[in-house]
Amino acid sequence: MPRAEILSKQALNTLTQLHAELAGKIETNRKSGDKPRSQMVQVEAVMKMLDPEFSARSISAKRRNTGNPWFRRGTMYRSAVDVLRQAGTPMTAREITLALLDGKTPTPSRKQEKDAQAVILAALQDHAGSGVEQVGEVRPAQWRLKTNGRD
Repeated sequence: MPRAEILSKQALNTLTQLHAELAGKIETNRKSGDKPRSQMVQVEAVMKMLDPEFSARSISAKRRNTGNPWFRRGTMYRSAVDVLRQAGTPMTAREITLALLDGKTPTPSRKQEKDAQAVILAALQDHAGSGVEQVGEVRPAQWRLKTNGRD
């Protein structure tokens, strides 16, 4: 009986992606891992039916990024620049973070504040010289909008 090799390859590719997503769900939510774990075993069984030589060990878990409830992807730096523009004086990453998160709902936890501060600091460091600049060598670093050679 002839076999359709192309369909088997497509099915294996799809099942590999499903397997990776299930492994990621198991890792992120250990408490309710029984259902995804049984689903993953079933996916592996179907893969073995399609290709007995296939090894599921080579599939890495696919992890999902958790989103920020206050800022869409790529808008944190622009918001930080807006805060610096409104302030008119140099500010630390912590001060910028507190200004950005002030009045946001839901109220951020301390961990969320620290994570946002780390993102803002990394963005400021990435854009140092092109949009913002560090003021002096004091720690914590203070940042301001870059001036056009005039001080």
